[in-house]
Amino acid sequence: MIRYNIPPLWLVAPFVMLLLMIATGPLFFYRFWERHYAKVSVGLGVIVAAYYGFVMEHGVSLLERTLEEYLSFLALIASLFVVSGGILIRIERRGGPLTNALLLFVGALLSNFVGTTGASMLLIRPYMRINEGRLKAFHLVFFIFIVSNIGGALTPVGDPPLFLGFLKGVPFFWVLPKIWLPWVITVAALLLIFIILDARAGKGDMKRTEAKGGVSITGKRNFFFLAVIIMAVFLDPAVIEGFPSLQELFHLPFGIRELIMFMVAITAYKVSNHEALKGNEFNFEPLQEVGFLFVGIFATMIPALELIGNYAATHASELSLSRFYWMTGALSGVLDNAPTYLNFFAGALGKFGLDIASPADVRAFASGVNSPVQGDVSSEFYLIAISVASVFFGAMSYIGNAPNFMVKNIAAQSDVEVPGFLEYICKYSLPILLPLFALLWFLFFNV
Repeated sequence: MIRYNIPPLWLVAPFVMLLLMIATGPLFFYRFWERHYAKVSVGLGVIVAAYYGFVMEHGVSLLERTLEEYLSFLALIASLFVVSGGILIRIERRGGPLTNALLLFVGALLSNFVGTTGASMLLIRPYMRINEGRLKAFHLVFFIFIVSNIGGALTPVGDPPLFLGFLKGVPFFWVLPKIWLPWVITVAALLLIFIILDARAGKGDMKRTEAKGGVSITGKRNFFFLAVIIMAVFLDPAVIEGFPSLQELFHLPFGIRELIMFMVAITAYKVSNHEALKGNEFNFEPLQEVGFLFVGIFATMIPALELIGNYAATHASELSLSRFYWMTGALSGVLDNAPTYLNFFAGALGKFGLDIASPADVRAFASGVNSPVQGDVSSEFYLIAISVASVFFGAMSYIGNAPNFMVKNIAAQSDVEVPGFLEYICKYSLPILLPLFALLWFLFFNV
């Protein structure tokens, strides 16, 4: 049997088909989709996995790496979902334009310390509670924009692409001074738009009134588990020299980090405050749906990512700063933004004659290397463009970043008005986010 290095273009079809099913299933064949979405997702993933296992020269090793990435993703999502489900936050005031905007801004800041996933899981339920009776689709959308994505752009802990860059050698404190200005402009603009929309929404049907006051928290013990999860994120041989790798020692598809996170999830569920779980209407259905859909997404997007990586590697010298920004962003909105970041990061390094496998080269790239192309900007601007695009554009669709889909499902579980896949893109992300991202391009990356 002939084995190939580069996947054929047609192998992207299962990924496109899965996206179309996710977008149209809840609208046009709801009952079928609700009953069989797991079979559809896994089945399409198996088609791609079989091709890689039997036809692609490097297929088995790539499948193993994808499985490791999926288990790492699932461990983080599951542990944060369970731990946050045992923390009941009650804000003793009703939602309004300024109160909601303040909560979104706090969530944006918090996401840099506990990640966009952690901040989203902690705040989505209290955010929905204080707006009960007046909650509209745009409330959910702006939560995803600000807390689940753009907010986490200031530290490597904030969003997976930046953490991958940190693992490759980007200094931990490189991100904040380089990205704070695009962050401030975008978050401020989104909050202003949100306040206007929220003011126009009015008070709605206020089902109950609460005294204006502070914040009460039930289930505080779970903050300890949350701290364990965040610390476990750094338990990686790329961060701690000599740290044992279960993948290398025992050929397992997970490491000590993932093992700790799964153990935390199990332990937290057993010892969580029952009043907090009940108050949050906790159940595993949102986690189950995300787990099944993303196993298909991780598998089916392998050929798309390979083709993108090959293009970035072979055409990097021809790509300007503008093209790196727009291509990284456009693909981060429909593919997982973390591997998209890595592919274009590797391509940009190659343009400057550097190697992503060398931490010294990565550090030099981040600090600024003169471009081999006359009149071009230095390397640090390429890293800023790729970092901003991968994090910010992750808000363009539900599948651009992991917490987006989780927030959507938690809201749907609470019978909240949730925009569909296409409605989210056409009604919100394209008309609201795209002009802001174009403004960022004009101000910072128009080269």
